Amino acid sequence: MADPGAESEPLLSRARGGSGRDCPGGSAACRSVRDGPGAVSRRELCFDQAAVFIEDALQYRSINHRMDARSMWLYRLYYSNACQWILSFTIFLILFLAFIENPSSLTSTADVRYRSAPWNPPCGLTESVEVLCLLVFVADVSVKSYLVGWAQFRTNLWLLAYLAVLVVSLMDWIVSLSLVCQEPLRVRRLFRPFFLMQNSSMMKKTLKCVRSSLPEMASVMLLLALHLCVFTVFGMLLFTGEKQGDGQDRERLMYFRNLPEALTSLLVLLTTANNPDVMTPAYSKNRAYAIFFIVFTLIGSLFLMNLLTAIIYNRFRGYLMKSFQTSLFRRRLGARAAYEVLSSVTAVGQAHPQEVGVKPQDFLQVLQKVQLDSFHKQAVMEKVRSYGGDLLSADEFQKLFNEFDKRVIKEPPPRPEYLSPFLQRAQFLFSHRYFDYLGNFIALGNLVSISVFLVVDADVLPEDRDDFVLGILNCVFILYYLLELLLKVFALGLPGYLAYSSNAFDGLLTIILLVLEISTLAVYRFPHPGWKPEVLGLLSLWDMARLVNVLIVFRFLRIIPSMKLMAVVASTILDLIRNMRAFGGILVVVYYVFAIMGISLFRGVIVAPPGNGSLAPDNNSAPCGSFEQLEYWANNFDDFAAALITLWNVMVVNNWQVFLDAYRRYSGPWSKIYFVSWWLVSSVIWVNLFLALILENFLHKWDRRSHLQSLAGDPDTTYQMSVELLFRCVEEEGASALGEGRARWGGGWVSSVTATLPPPALSWDQGLGFLCSCSQGCELCPAL
Repeated sequence: MADPGAESEPLLSRARGGSGRDCPGGSAACRSVRDGPGAVSRRELCFDQAAVFIEDALQYRSINHRMDARSMWLYRLYYSNACQWILSFTIFLILFLAFIENPSSLTSTADVRYRSAPWNPPCGLTESVEVLCLLVFVADVSVKSYLVGWAQFRTNLWLLAYLAVLVVSLMDWIVSLSLVCQEPLRVRRLFRPFFLMQNSSMMKKTLKCVRSSLPEMASVMLLLALHLCVFTVFGMLLFTGEKQGDGQDRERLMYFRNLPEALTSLLVLLTTANNPDVMTPAYSKNRAYAIFFIVFTLIGSLFLMNLLTAIIYNRFRGYLMKSFQTSLFRRRLGARAAYEVLSSVTAVGQAHPQEVGVKPQDFLQVLQKVQLDSFHKQAVMEKVRSYGGDLLSADEFQKLFNEFDKRVIKEPPPRPEYLSPFLQRAQFLFSHRYFDYLGNFIALGNLVSISVFLVVDADVLPEDRDDFVLGILNCVFILYYLLELLLKVFALGLPGYLAYSSNAFDGLLTIILLVLEISTLAVYRFPHPGWKPEVLGLLSLWDMARLVNVLIVFRFLRIIPSMKLMAVVASTILDLIRNMRAFGGILVVVYYVFAIMGISLFRGVIVAPPGNGSLAPDNNSAPCGSFEQLEYWANNFDDFAAALITLWNVMVVNNWQVFLDAYRRYSGPWSKIYFVSWWLVSSVIWVNLFLALILENFLHKWDRRSHLQSLAGDPDTTYQMSVELLFRCVEEEGASALGEGRARWGGGWVSSVTATLPPPALSWDQGLGFLCSCSQGCELCPAL
């Protein structure tokens, strides 16, 4: 039996494997597997360990965790779909509480002039939900801590921070109940986004990427601040106002009254939000003043801001690639761990122990235990069967994991077979791609006809429009769409028609259009000149026609797959949507934190104007372009939802000088620090990170389509575009020269696992230590 103390240690701890360089050729545990009465149960344990290693590899998880039977059961339960769904729902629930708890967002409008008193839940209602969420997080951190072991827990900063945030949140929760929910500030609300961030490895990588970019960004920010200060002083000296009423005087009074005002004006000009307003008073007096503002904009907006974008993109790509090297190393280390376990099991029953490898039937048996969708299981099983009955080598075992990244295009169902030559020719005609081109041309004509009528009737009220011609055209086009659907079903068969997502999209919209058109004809009869019936039922004739036209315009998206460049752009957008969870999560975190801070700082500072309604148009008390004159009353921080919309409007930076001025007047000049900080975090850093992801994704698709197809090995097979795969090709190409040297240094299996990887963040001693660190009945350490 294995040492019981070894089972309680994490898999890759020093106490359980050392460096792996002094590993003996066998152990008592190995012999007990061969000859002991529990050989079958020990074999099943090894299969379970291999299954866990494969799951770790597929999910890019570390294999540094407990591997005894009880811990593996808990580990797989924790990472099951049900438990992860519960954890994700708990995170969503605790974040959503901000909309309900005081100050509540449950009002129809955020406008302070018309907003009614919101419903605020009684003390203890949201607090009860919150404490349940916190208890789930306590269970989560407890399970994670147990699985990685105490030694690993002490060095894991994220787990330590997780525990600290929970302690602070629970203490603050107790304070809230003690004060009957009347405390001025709930500190725990600021820590809630941490639960979202710590649950996503990609968000952690992105956060590290931002942190590593800060030094280089700080240098550009310092240069940008120097640029602002120099031009601010220069502007203050330039626009002194020699006499009352001239251009210099008006420029000084409006934008350069004092140093803070001048600095704010030029900071806003850096985002071009107040251009050309800030230049107009002086430019109207003398055209030479335009040189000052043009030079400032050229240096600041076009050079320094774009340089900042380039730095963020460069650091994003460099650091994120380095982070994914660790992820890919984890995959290969997990795959190698599974290989070593299975090859050890194979060696037990081998007549010639010198043969090293994995039996295909053993791998197939383990694959049945892996939590994986049936589609990929079937693909990997077919790949394994293609090797025959020979033992799988380490290299072949690693290549099997490429199958998990493939999205195989299924063969469409067989088409119907017709005996008549006429039907066969018709089938060929209606299944040809030119028939799809004809459908795209008809859809384009339909869109053009709708556009023409929208232009012609632009100045006519909906109730005065004559919908006769447009109604006839809609009937004709919808009948063609129905005919096209039937002809394609005839040519491809119903299963074959539905096998293509574009056909399913067209068919669904065609059926909806047909139902709407039949409903329109049933209610309003057939179209005729002067067709303007009264409103019958829920929708008027114009509403029905408008709904039909909206769906027709939406159906025009069918042309996207037919145009190669447009298809690349569309697929890039789809890949971004799939991979935006981490970047969207970062945005949620910064929005949440700044919204809570904004509520604490500015709640109630925007008050409704006196009177009963908005300011009258002839009221000259509100300057043109001000917060009051533009009626921005709904942009406040009186509740969480209103704070989010206000932050969004500032992030877009259009007219954000209005917010700076209003909150300066209502709350004080220090409020500018909050809004400028938000602009830096959201508009400068996060938007540039998003831009970097778009560039990398699009360039990868544009330049490496043929390379990805060659990786797949089958022209009918494509790789799923995950963020990890996005950087894999570059890593393999850029690191091929390092493989030979590492093979000599690492020895044995290290070359086959990591020949294409740059130096990983995980130590090689830990990776090699696996060879001597299998637990309970599976300590079959092969000689290196």
